[in-house]
Order: sequence, then C-alpha cells, then structure tokens
Amino acid sequence: MPLYRLADDLPDLRDAVLVASFDGWVDAAEAASRAVAQVAGEAAVVASFDPDAVFDYRSRRPVLDVQDGRLSELRWPELTIRHARVERRDLLIFSGAEPDLRWTELATDAVELARHLNVTEWVSLGAVPGAVAHTRPVPVMATASEDGLLDEPAGPEGLLRVPSAALSVLEMAVTRAGTPAVGFYAQVPPYASIGYAAASVALVGRLARHLGVAIDVEPLLDEQREQHARYDAAVAGDAMLRETVSRLESAAGDVESEQLPSGDDLAREIERFLRRQDGGENP
Repeated sequence: MPLYRLADDLPDLRDAVLVASFDGWVDAAEAASRAVAQVAGEAAVVASFDPDAVFDYRSRRPVLDVQDGRLSELRWPELTIRHARVERRDLLIFSGAEPDLRWTELATDAVELARHLNVTEWVSLGAVPGAVAHTRPVPVMATASEDGLLDEPAGPEGLLRVPSAALSVLEMAVTRAGTPAVGFYAQVPPYASIGYAAASVALVGRLARHLGVAIDVEPLLDEQREQHARYDAAVAGDAMLRETVSRLESAAGDVESEQLPSGDDLAREIERFLRRQDGGENP
C-alpha cells in the first residue's frame, strides 16, 4: 500500500521536472528549504504523504499553539509534492520535513510517482556546511547520474563518504528506474546561525540556469542583504569570529570565484557539523 495520496484533480503534466529538498540533514542553515519554498510559491498540492507513517513525532514533534491558556491548534510535519508552472515548464516541488521512517518504501513510492506524473528529470537541492566565508561567493557543488546532464563538471573529485540523507536514497532509486537526476548543493559558512539566504539565491540561480527559465529571487535578495550586514556586524564585534572568517578567506584564496573544496575538506566540515548537532562541540 503506498504511503502517499494523490489529489483528485491532477494537472496535465508534460515533461515535468521534479525538484526535491527536505529540511533537516543536507539543509544547512535551512538554505535549501528556503530555495524550494521560493520556487514553489503558492503551488497546489498534487500528492501528500501520511505523516503517521513517515515521521517519529518524538524527534520531530508537531507544533502546539496555546492561546489564552487553551490548546488551540496543532501543526503536523508535512511531506508533499506541489505543482508549479514556471514559464512553460512543469515543476513538481517535493519538499517538507525529512522523513524519519520507511525510507525504502518511500523510495519505491518515489519511483511510482515519477512514472505516474510524467517526470523526465529529478533535481535535488541541498546545503551543506563548508569551509567558506560569507564574504565570498557561494560555492555550489553539482552531481549527475550520468554524463551530459550538466554544462559544468560534477564534483568534488574523488571519493566523498558522508552520512546519507533520505533525499539521496530517493534520488538513487529514481535514477535506477531510468529517470536521470542532477543535484546542486550550496556550501554554508560554519557560523551561519541566523540562516543563509545567499546560499538559497545561489541554488535558485543554478536551478533556473539548468532549466532555462527565470525564477524571481527578489525576496531572497532582501534577506541576503540583511543577513550579510548582521554577519559583518558580528565579525566586527567578535575577535574570535573575525579570526575564523580571516582563515576561511585565506583558505579560499584571493580569487573571487565559486571555488570547490576537496572531498576530504568537505567531509571534515560535515563531521564537525554532525558533532555540533549531537552536542559534542560548540559552534
């Protein structure tokens, strides 16, 4: 029995591209979530997944509103696919909370949905911690399930072994079933505690260029400018943070480019991120 429910009235989809991103892991500073939210806008839901089946509510609790001493509303974690039309492209935005449970069943459902909804390409969006500074352009790594899908090199070169996200499990199942896939993963500074809209802008830009469409990012640009000013102020007032940013800038070099790290460098940053998530290291 599938874990999803389709909407009663499905749009007429032609050569749809499925854009997927889940919050949680592979969503550093919520940059990827903000990117897909910008792409989706007010898009209509075409498929929703049973939250009781895929979430552990003890680790991802519903949000409770208490109004004037009365329990008034519960908001449950969601996992949905929405339809948006950008210019002449049909986009299916697969987003929400990263599922805790039944990943292999979800992967089977993703394959079935890709066929049913006429998906011709899968695009994963993510954000990962990196040895980068907010004063430099956002590096974006690209992955591809086969040669010829990208107009840029995939990377980083060599073996990169990291804990997997549910997003990658689903992507691999879909590609094995015959749907090509690419992924774009922005790098986020390790001190980006208030969000990092610059990475969201970079992801939307990469997606738009890949699809050959224009996607409005003006709200994200406003957020990016405000955050950049706040990070500048934090650096000016904190000698330790100033030294950290200086080291990150030196590691990136003096060239203002989207420089990608080695696989070993990226793996080390991700391991540090995981230790902070587990409470073993201060950010």
